[in-house]
Amino acid sequence: MTKTVNHWIGGKAVEGASGTHGPVTDPATGAVMTKVAFASVDEVDAAVAAAKEAFTTWGQSSLAQRTSILFKFRALLDANRDAIAELITAEHGKVHSDALGEVARGLEIVDLACGISVQLKGELSTQVASRVDVSSIRQPLGVVAGITPFNFPAMVPMWMFPLAIACGNTFVLKPSEKDPSASVKIAELLAEAGLPDGVFNVVHGDKVAVDRLLEHPDVKAVSFVGSTPIARYIHTTASANGKRVQALGGAKNHMLVLPDADLDAAADAAVSAAYGSAGERCMAISAVVAVGSIGDELVEKIRERAEKIKIGPGNDPTSEMGPLITKVHRDKVASYVEGAAAEGAEVVLDGTGYTVDGFEDGHWIGISLLDKVPTSAKAYQDEIFGPVLCVLRTETYEEALDIVNASPFGNGTAIFTRDGGAARRFQLEVEAGMVGVNVPIPVPVGYHSFGGWKDSLFGDHHIYGNDGTHFYTRGKVVTTRWPDPADAPTGVDLGFPRNH
Repeated sequence: MTKTVNHWIGGKAVEGASGTHGPVTDPATGAVMTKVAFASVDEVDAAVAAAKEAFTTWGQSSLAQRTSILFKFRALLDANRDAIAELITAEHGKVHSDALGEVARGLEIVDLACGISVQLKGELSTQVASRVDVSSIRQPLGVVAGITPFNFPAMVPMWMFPLAIACGNTFVLKPSEKDPSASVKIAELLAEAGLPDGVFNVVHGDKVAVDRLLEHPDVKAVSFVGSTPIARYIHTTASANGKRVQALGGAKNHMLVLPDADLDAAADAAVSAAYGSAGERCMAISAVVAVGSIGDELVEKIRERAEKIKIGPGNDPTSEMGPLITKVHRDKVASYVEGAAAEGAEVVLDGTGYTVDGFEDGHWIGISLLDKVPTSAKAYQDEIFGPVLCVLRTETYEEALDIVNASPFGNGTAIFTRDGGAARRFQLEVEAGMVGVNVPIPVPVGYHSFGGWKDSLFGDHHIYGNDGTHFYTRGKVVTTRWPDPADAPTGVDLGFPRNH
């Protein structure tokens, strides 16, 4: 019998009532092993109602209570790393080490949330006028929602809900329907840690569930990570409904390699950043810009390393790269490689015909490397979200910088060089939200915020870090004037000398 992944509402698993389900496929075999219930409008409303009811007490709870529960959750999450990673591998396809790394990065934000009391401190100015003080405080919003992608089914939700609930909000998560089980496991661990019923809820589904969250009057804020077209839609729709929005979109991340760079280190970085997690991450390096005469040598070093990557099922300890999430996505990724030569690129490695013995029905694609790619090629212009690396050639740093800054995306970028002055210029001149210097994937640690520029971010707040705390709270300023106790009315003796 096919297992069904159900919703989590009000502190317990709730069977789907809509009658609509989606398939959850094992990417390594192509077989449908699980189905997931899709929420109706009524089911989304039930989750929001549970969250709203829980907010009446959770929003007034002490910081000590909230952080105590989060510390217990952190311990449970740490103890269940392997179990969560196995769920991710089974439904997403990424290798176990990648899945463990995802959980570890999510734990960073839980760590941050456990220390939220420092970030929620207010400010006080005394004697701004005679016996007048002014203070500022931050308070929770209420019910907030998170809509998360398939590529990091544990990490991206943990970029959101730990800070949200630590700040006193209640949370409704709509995870990707392609790999939903990790989110339910997380809900179970939160309940085991003592989180009150209704503070964290999970509803699965498609556009019906998403649109209801975007329009529901009791949802005060929406966090999203996904493609740029959907991020733009989320931002526009939720904003029109009066909600606070942080919507992180797609990317085309460039890595500039200057002539003085350590080419072995640059090649290692390019391979891991382009092909890790099968390229299905918004911080993947998908375009290397080789500056000057080092292009041929760099491409050869990348090719040598890429050809050695072992592709296989994610639960095989020897596998270094797994399959893509769906057959449709696999075919779309392949189309960029198949059309590259006609658009002027040189195909150095073509992975479109790759299969794995014994797993012929899996969503397999091999490593692809395209050289001398023109900026007009679709393989360069689009976010491919697969193991395809484009190499562009320029003569100067200025030409390379112009290419990066002309891109509509501005998520992350990197430069490889031994020259501190060149690196400093780059970090100041490049138009991107996250910059790496000899670091290929500059994802900030949890206490700094993650977010891009241009079409990679819609909304005013980046995610997690200080921006995350500000996003999930709103400021209030209080001006106070108390009369001097010596001026108490006649007949009331407070023990102070009379001023009259």
